[in-house]
Amino acid sequence: MQGVVYKSTGSWYQVKAENGKFYECRIKGKFRIQGIKSTNPVAVGDVVGFDVEDGDEETGVIKKIIERENYIIRKSVNLSKQTHIIASNVDQVFLLITLNNPPTLTTFIDRFLVTAEAYDITAILLFNKVDTYSIEELAEVRYLAELYRSAGYECIGISAKEGKNVDKVKEKMIGKISMISGHSGTGKSTLINAIEPTLDLKTSEISRQHSQGQHTTTFAEMFDLQFDARIIDTPGIKGFGVVDMEKEEIGDYFPEFFQLKQDCKFHNCLHLNEPKCAVKDALEEGEIAWSRYKSYLQIMEGEDENYRVDQYQK
Repeated sequence: MQGVVYKSTGSWYQVKAENGKFYECRIKGKFRIQGIKSTNPVAVGDVVGFDVEDGDEETGVIKKIIERENYIIRKSVNLSKQTHIIASNVDQVFLLITLNNPPTLTTFIDRFLVTAEAYDITAILLFNKVDTYSIEELAEVRYLAELYRSAGYECIGISAKEGKNVDKVKEKMIGKISMISGHSGTGKSTLINAIEPTLDLKTSEISRQHSQGQHTTTFAEMFDLQFDARIIDTPGIKGFGVVDMEKEEIGDYFPEFFQLKQDCKFHNCLHLNEPKCAVKDALEEGEIAWSRYKSYLQIMEGEDENYRVDQYQK
């Protein structure tokens, strides 16, 4: 039989078969996909082939994974040489961003966007909780939104709690598999409940002590919606480690860099210290955001999100 993985708990996988029935499936022995060293060999969104177990009409054993169209991948939190596939076969991803409670840094946003670009997944930025911001904070949100629009990304200001612009998000989901991602506490479950109230996903308040969200979603899970759409809810992620990228290609995953690449003197320009670099010139002219270039340097150096690039600020 063939079906789609709707939920993964690490040892059991909930698979929706082509006949619409759900099966609790497991994998047997060592199960590895060629070229990917992942902590989770089977991910939500995977199309899998499985056998129903003898004498049990509710469980099955996954035998193979049909080739993935794409996936969102990051470094595993605990195992530095391992990767973690967040979801596969997605049409688009919505990244929820909050200015505070909790803060979403541009380094995190940029790493996420680079990975989406690398695997050819459309990314849309949702600036949530706009109903809670002061005039000064709203100005900062508008600045960030304009920064990413100029880089080529669609940005929408929303309030999942108040329902502001939720219809805009729903319109973009019709006929697609969408993934919702972001830090814990940015309002992922609240947004999904606003989109599909019948799901009634559990939500929790922000931790006042640390201004961080508490994990309410433990495992990635896909849901069928009532308006011809599917959505993948994912656990909140603190950091986003970029993997499997050659230094020569990283600049291509910054759309505004890629547009200027042909104007660089050297066709293999890395936009670091090369002469007549169109990207560095645009940076000096204020046409490219310093925060984006800083993120680029960080990823090029292979460092984590807290890496300092003071040596380049000259």
